[in-house]
Amino acid sequence: MRMKLSVKHTVDRWFNKIAKNPALSVTVSILWLMVVGWVAFGWNLGNIGLIDETEPLFAEASRQMFVTGDWITPFFNGDTRFDKPALIYWCQAIAYHLIGVNEWAVRLPSAIAAFGLVCLAFYTIQWYLAKQDELEQVSRPTRRYLTSFIAAALMALNPETIIWARTGVSDMLLTGCMASALLCFFLGYAGKEGSRGAELISNAQSPMPHALFPNKWYLAFYVLIAGAILTKGPVGIVLPGLIVAAFLLYVGKVPEVLREMHLLVGILIILALSVPWYALVIWRNGWNYINSFFGYHNLERFTEVVNGHSAPWYFYFLVVLLGFAPYSVYLPASIIRLKFWQRSHWRSLERFQQFGLFAWFWFASIFAFFSIAVTKLPSYVLPLMPAAAILVALLWSDLFSDTETRQTIPVSPSPTPPISTSLLRISGWVNVVFLSVLATALLNITHILGTDPAISNFHELIQQSGLPVIAGIIWLVSAVLVAALLLSRRWNYIIGINFIGFVAFVIFVLTPASFFIDRERQLPLRELSAVILEAKQPNEELIMLGFKKPSVVFYSHIHVNYLKFPQEAVEHIKNQAAKGLKPSSVLLLAEQKKFLQMDLQPDDYKNLSTKGAYNLVRVPFKKMKKEKIDIS
Repeated sequence: MRMKLSVKHTVDRWFNKIAKNPALSVTVSILWLMVVGWVAFGWNLGNIGLIDETEPLFAEASRQMFVTGDWITPFFNGDTRFDKPALIYWCQAIAYHLIGVNEWAVRLPSAIAAFGLVCLAFYTIQWYLAKQDELEQVSRPTRRYLTSFIAAALMALNPETIIWARTGVSDMLLTGCMASALLCFFLGYAGKEGSRGAELISNAQSPMPHALFPNKWYLAFYVLIAGAILTKGPVGIVLPGLIVAAFLLYVGKVPEVLREMHLLVGILIILALSVPWYALVIWRNGWNYINSFFGYHNLERFTEVVNGHSAPWYFYFLVVLLGFAPYSVYLPASIIRLKFWQRSHWRSLERFQQFGLFAWFWFASIFAFFSIAVTKLPSYVLPLMPAAAILVALLWSDLFSDTETRQTIPVSPSPTPPISTSLLRISGWVNVVFLSVLATALLNITHILGTDPAISNFHELIQQSGLPVIAGIIWLVSAVLVAALLLSRRWNYIIGINFIGFVAFVIFVLTPASFFIDRERQLPLRELSAVILEAKQPNEELIMLGFKKPSVVFYSHIHVNYLKFPQEAVEHIKNQAAKGLKPSSVLLLAEQKKFLQMDLQPDDYKNLSTKGAYNLVRVPFKKMKKEKIDIS
């Protein structure tokens, strides 16, 4: 017990020292954010090739913008690509200009968006807890810093965020814009006078009564909303609008806040920043763009199943459970702790004290919205992960008490009562069970995973790598440690064990697994793309048979003609031969199984390379034309 108190006193003195030295405080905060950000988003970011199917679509469309100088209409493989608006392509094209056309540049916008969001969330939680200490007239630097550190770690180091922050698609950029906009809204909202006359944050945040523009946080909110619209369309304003509207209705401040936000000015800012590109792309492409983007990729995705992406009603429960693992088991306790149903209580609090309630509306609104939508994908609920991290971090803030707390007379109670020990104990044992099940599943992963046609001996290679055993040991050890902490009632260390376990999983399992999958699945296609670049004759057509791997287009810089069936490919080659085109051959890239189904004789083609499950051959027209004449 004495050792425990001694350690706690040492930690408290250290954080008190940090709090009293602004330069040290900023330095420690930056170092923590840099370490967390590098592990989560920077480490080996560009050392793994592009992952088919989606990532190369974005990478190549951005490369086309970079090469052609057409910053209005996205193209992929010679066709317009209207799936997403232009901001992600612009960001990747700018990255190409700065560091070259490579994997780092493709993923840099996603990583920067994620890191920026984590930094803003860290600042927001620090500010919120400092305001709470000021209101209660206490000093709790240990609680303030530990909660902020934990929040940043939870937000960055979870499966869903790591996956999309390391992938060059639009999802993380949308989340960065949307979640940052929501944090800016709350900072602007909480910076105004509260229900009992709390002081303003600063004069810079609080404009004069007749000022044309709102405070700087509301302005940032509007700019980021415009960025979200340019990243993924109407959802970029619909979701934040839904969250803010539901929150303001609940706390009864709609007219008051809309006035201070200068809503009309805000709408004009959003329109001025987001509409010009939409106007230009519609002017250039007309109804093709309107029907494809607004009709198919927005309205139909919400009302109908698109591309076979259907799922049961409980789909997002599983996504949140696994995507925010291992911390997701504490979400129910985090939500129950708020007692969000006590509306009169929440309405009586100062504005800044409603931060936990705001995070709940953020989480619940996105979860409900996409649960209603018919098309379902795991990435759709990525924007609620920051709210989940905030909720769990606030839960743990109750356990980070300071041994030396300076207090005069309590002025205002905490916005939420301390978490009950029984609820925390139940959540802790659920944590133990969850980690044990996760360890068991990973140890038997070869019996759970399906087959991969690109890797013939997929299961054997995984077993030989030893990664399932390492993963199982990491989570079993974590489960044992959490159980030991529960039995000794050392609650505040439990979240640290989960965090350390996940970091170990990232370093020793997830990263090696990414290199393994890249080597077995994507490297053969990159090597064949290099062969294509060397072997292709001017104007020679490249046919990809039986599968679509957009990465070949990106790495070979060549237009690819996708054909699904072997007989279709044979007929196409015969038709091209009959036209007498120059050069008198085509390149054919096919899976070995599909290639054999073409029934080509050895002298009908020339084998250029075989990599993994793929064959690259050249098929001369002369032989195919002769066969056609003989048949006729």
